[in-house]
Amino acid sequence: MLSPFLAYFVAVLLLCRVASSQYSSDQCSWRGSGLTHEAHARDVEQVYLRCSQGSLEWLYPTGAIIVNLRPNMAAQAAGPLSVCVKPAADSRGANVYLEKGGRLRLLLREQDQAPGRLHCFGLQEGALFIEAVARRDISRKITAFQYELFSGRQRPELHSLTAPCQPCNDAEVLLAVCTSDFAGRGSIQGVEEEAGQSAVAVRLSQLYRQKSKVFSSAGGAGQRWVGRVKTPLQCGVRPGEGEFLFTGTVHFGEAWLGCAPRYKDFLKLYQEAVAQGTNPCHIDTE
Repeated sequence: MLSPFLAYFVAVLLLCRVASSQYSSDQCSWRGSGLTHEAHARDVEQVYLRCSQGSLEWLYPTGAIIVNLRPNMAAQAAGPLSVCVKPAADSRGANVYLEKGGRLRLLLREQDQAPGRLHCFGLQEGALFIEAVARRDISRKITAFQYELFSGRQRPELHSLTAPCQPCNDAEVLLAVCTSDFAGRGSIQGVEEEAGQSAVAVRLSQLYRQKSKVFSSAGGAGQRWVGRVKTPLQCGVRPGEGEFLFTGTVHFGEAWLGCAPRYKDFLKLYQEAVAQGTNPCHIDTE
């Protein structure tokens, strides 16, 4: 049964749909405060996000907001879209629903916002309706999460976002260096276990590409980059001698290792592909 407060919001949605409209400054992420709405706490603010990934941070939540995810047409053309949200470790203060046509379906209760767990739904299932939990004291309450959109019929979970442990074949390696979120040549400096996963400290002598700031400049003589990438613990990554080609993806701000052959093996493969004209892209191997 809906609370009287929540029932009121549903009625507002059916009658007029909006109380106010606001776009985030970069169209990918939104940050706001419920304190600015304290005088009219029953307003429902509309938020529009138009990127494939971003974040939301609602400080001192009061009332409710509706988050409309509206990706560009190129993303929609790739096929059915799913959305995954990942709550922050300290996310509190609100329940999250899916809203469509004035109907609400509970997606995530305040007490279920465990960090690291993904909550996924189809984009066509509706907008995110985020309702603040009524409290006398709203201090120290922040509702925060990251979101990502994925194309395809299968709704991703965290285990499906990471690459499998088995080695990549030649075609996969050549494609990975061209299309991965990051790619570079370097060595493993150390491996630690973090929350049931392996965190691999990597030092690169060459950085071919990176979509996010996975690796930062190490300074000193010569250009070097350092960063950390994750793998499932069962992959058994260990520090070792020699150089590797590191490729992978970035999801929810974390880098996940994909294809990672020894660099000498990759170099031989790449040079053969160049000679045959089958390399999918060019990289500087000097």
